Amino acid sequence: MAKCDICGKGVTFGIKVSHSHRRSNRTWKPNVMRVKALVNGTPCHIHVCSRCLRSNKVTRAI
Repeated sequence: MAKCDICGKGVTFGIKVSHSHRRSNRTWKPNVMRVKALVNGTPCHIHVCSRCLRSNKVTRAI
């Protein structure tokens, strides 16, 4: 679910390293919101990350 419909940004995986250098897996999730936007002239709900909303890649529907 944590995937932007506009730019395709999704979950990123990495390794968390503690002070004692024990390593464990972790994930970074993008800030994805469900917004009502105009897609091909019709309003519908899509999942959009905050970067695409801020850079006006999405036209919001009222």
